[in-house]
Amino acid sequence: MSNVRLVIYHNPACSKSRETLQILENRNLCPTIVEYLDNPPTRQELQKIIEMLGISARDLLRTTEQIYEDARLDREALSEDEIINAICQHPALLQRPIVVSGNRAVIGRPPDRVLDLIA
Repeated sequence: MSNVRLVIYHNPACSKSRETLQILENRNLCPTIVEYLDNPPTRQELQKIIEMLGISARDLLRTTEQIYEDARLDREALSEDEIINAICQHPALLQRPIVVSGNRAVIGRPPDRVLDLIA
């Protein structure tokens, strides 16, 4: 594990994100912290994260954000590209936290899910 770069896409205002980071730090792990609201992932990074998670772009959306409703992102006809574009434009739509280790990733909901990644 020590040779693998650990990255957390983090929102310090989110309790789940803070809890996930604390789990990592309690295990003496020092992830690279990406505060994605200030430094959003690129389209290519999002595509890679989606692939590592084994989910669709739609599954990466936070459906409780107002922008989700405003942008009518609930429309089933939206393509993966359109959803990825929306996340790039509005990073608050991104599920959080996401922890990446090598070619694996998890969404830290619940925060203990990160243990599957670092075990």
